[in-house]
Amino acid sequence: MAAQGEELTVQGYIQHHLTNATMCTTENGISFNYACQDAGFWTWHIDSLLFAVGLGVLFLWAFYKVGQKATAGVPGKFQCFVEILVEFVDGVVRDSFHGRNALIAPLGLTIFVWVFLMNLMDLVPVDFVPHAAVLMGIPYLKIVPTTDLNMTLGLSLSVFALIVYYSIKVKGVSGFVKELTLQPFNHWALIPVNFVLETVTLIAKPISLALRLFGNLYAGELIFILIAALLPWWAQWSMSLPWAIFHILVIVLQAFIFMMLTIVYLSMAHEDH
Repeated sequence: MAAQGEELTVQGYIQHHLTNATMCTTENGISFNYACQDAGFWTWHIDSLLFAVGLGVLFLWAFYKVGQKATAGVPGKFQCFVEILVEFVDGVVRDSFHGRNALIAPLGLTIFVWVFLMNLMDLVPVDFVPHAAVLMGIPYLKIVPTTDLNMTLGLSLSVFALIVYYSIKVKGVSGFVKELTLQPFNHWALIPVNFVLETVTLIAKPISLALRLFGNLYAGELIFILIAALLPWWAQWSMSLPWAIFHILVIVLQAFIFMMLTIVYLSMAHEDH
């Protein structure tokens, strides 16, 4: 299972499974993997993008089909599941969002389902897809997009952009500036202190969203890899199965937390005080 030039050791095995398939632009044109090690900032993790976009398209297609075939009578199993999910997210939005915005419920549903599907890839046995990729000549391939900090940070920065946009739209530029400069201490002499505190608080929102999701999924994937690396194949189920059952809770919980905090942050952005 080692890629070209790697020794089949525990360290090499772990490093192989934690390395993304990359694409970059070099002096010789578009290059992949080994040639991108020193390419710098503009290196694309094509496996994260491939699986994230693919799962997003799958989610949209499945829900669109349910919407097309929805019936007023007794619903099918999948339609019933989608309706329960929609009602669940709608209830969370009603309880947590205190403004008026038709975007929030669809956004919350999209975040919850999309992040859940990306997390769910963590339950695929760690050797299946990477081994198939090596046989096809692809040395590295990670199938869990949320174990890539670039992906989780991209999601959280999108939420951050919505927070800033609605803060300015609801409160105006002056209201947004006042929030950053006149609280928690409502005195002109403490404006620099307020600005530093509120800016740190604002920037901490997307960073905490990204790191929380990334850290939990990366740790879970690492444990699966360690089990596969340290135990013989016939004994791996004794450790991987209990961890997979527990990890199902982590997968659902992290998707819910990301959705919930997004709704709460956007609710705060709509509050003018």
